[in-house]
Amino acid sequence: MTRAADSPWAIPVAQVAQRAGQSKPIDADFPAPSGIGDAIVGVTEGEPVHLSGSMDSIVDGLILNARLSAPVHAECTRCLKPLSGPRELDVVAFFPFEDPREQRQLQGEVEIVAGEEEADDGNTYPLADSGTVTDIEALLRDNLVEALPFKALCKPDCRGLCPQCGVNLNEHPDHHHEVSDDRFAALTSFKARLEREAQGRQAGPAAE
Repeated sequence: MTRAADSPWAIPVAQVAQRAGQSKPIDADFPAPSGIGDAIVGVTEGEPVHLSGSMDSIVDGLILNARLSAPVHAECTRCLKPLSGPRELDVVAFFPFEDPREQRQLQGEVEIVAGEEEADDGNTYPLADSGTVTDIEALLRDNLVEALPFKALCKPDCRGLCPQCGVNLNEHPDHHHEVSDDRFAALTSFKARLEREAQGRQAGPAAE
């Protein structure tokens, strides 16, 4: 069985967890986990994600205060312009010394302390290897997925692409096509035929 300490997302915390008030600075790159976005917008698996901050020990666990920076690939949903670049976000997470689920089972009830968030709200993660290691794979995935833009745009007023030929309308603002309405094509043809028949009737008596 693979130990958590061998994970590429492992952060050793045995020393900082010894007593409350300890702090461990963190400034390192971790590989992006799988499942962050898709081909349109996301973070490619294995790309370096930088984590800078600190792991601080309190009475009942560890608190991570850090800033994430990840290379996000994206394209404008209107004009398809590439929008790849770094995306930064602040992260706060709690790693309790005891599994909150086990605590609740022992107590027989759920107690929510004022000022504390529930353990399963997405910001709380378990410690591993008897409380000596944090594995931040899930933390990276959760926070980066949530930070991805729902609808990426190169600019709020992007004009997109010409629906007829695909020209970028941001680069060619005067571009347009003369488009006829096919709904009236049959009427136009019928009108032209009536006009020809009328002209034929008028020309007929004159030729006799």
